[in-house]
Amino acid sequence: MVEKKKMKETVPAEAPPPMRVFKVGDLAVYPAHGVGRIEAIESRVVNGETHDFYIMKVLENGMVIMIPTDNVTSVGLRDIIGDADIPKVYDVMKDRGGSGVSESQTWNRRYREYMDKIKTGSLFDVAEVYRDLSLLKTTKDLSFGERKLYDTAQALLVKELSTARKKDEAAIEQELTELFAIPPADDGE
Repeated sequence: MVEKKKMKETVPAEAPPPMRVFKVGDLAVYPAHGVGRIEAIESRVVNGETHDFYIMKVLENGMVIMIPTDNVTSVGLRDIIGDADIPKVYDVMKDRGGSGVSESQTWNRRYREYMDKIKTGSLFDVAEVYRDLSLLKTTKDLSFGERKLYDTAQALLVKELSTARKKDEAAIEQELTELFAIPPADDGE
């Protein structure tokens, strides 16, 4: 009697999400630099091969970035956050229990961890950095590096949230400030 071996069922690998194709005039987010506008799509010869590039101008500072069109996913270029995700970003900032702030950690270790989060390009990660540094700032002075990261996280949040919500940057900045304002002491009256 010949024993039949049961063939393993193979589950097809999940296909990667389709690569986003941007058009001239589209707004997009580049990790650690923030919101920019696709100004052009150009072909350039690099190492003897022709490649297409998005030419993106960062709104915050006017910096121009060339992004290979076939490399969009790996560099983290993405669309502006959607309406459904905006409240989730605010929830991250309101979640005091999720704070990864540890004053016992050295400032340079915190700096590296926060920089890594900012480099992901995720607005949720940027919101975590902003939350943690805002909370830390209430108990101690931030180091120079942490202060720069705080400013960077704030600028990235304000620009993207104001763009997504079609609201003035000053109003968004005010919302963020109020989110972390220390409530006045209760005098028991």
